[in-house]
Amino acid sequence: MDKLIAQLGFLLELDKLKAILRRTRPVGLDRYENTAEHSWHVALMAMLLAEHAEPPVAVERVVKMLLLHDIVEIDADDTFLYDEAAAAGKADKEVAAAERLFGMLPPEQAREFHALWREYEERATADGRFAYACDRLLPMLQNLANEGASWQENSVRFEQVIRKNLHINDAAPALWQYVLPRLEAARDKGWLG
Repeated sequence: MDKLIAQLGFLLELDKLKAILRRTRPVGLDRYENTAEHSWHVALMAMLLAEHAEPPVAVERVVKMLLLHDIVEIDADDTFLYDEAAAAGKADKEVAAAERLFGMLPPEQAREFHALWREYEERATADGRFAYACDRLLPMLQNLANEGASWQENSVRFEQVIRKNLHINDAAPALWQYVLPRLEAARDKGWLG
């Protein structure tokens, strides 16, 4: 019964992801998405686009990583990718959050989830790199569909987007080849500085 109580307590704690707002808007909506929505959406993205990963990946592991990677935002909050000042101290906050949150689980699950979270963060494996690439691609697609809404609101420059997202090419070259000309067109339309 202790194991079940710990698992259910963790699940209820995860409900707090619904209150963490990101700076990206869902396509066609005039509000910010929350982290729970993002996690669901990017996990589905990985399932749909896994065939484009190079080298091939274990889809189930990638999906697990994507469902787990933002859990730390419950304690550490979301940090906008292009906000360099806000990124200071982010890693330490997220490590502490991972320790607390995954520590709520029974030991075996805590170790598994924490290891998957680290693998995502370190991007040392094909699965971790592809998960990270999906996580970076989704907000770009949303911005492209929303005429660069959050890019314009936050004065994001074309060079920042390229620099922060170029590693998509390492994990899934076809996805990068798809998005790069669209980013260039967004710059030409004035959606990116």
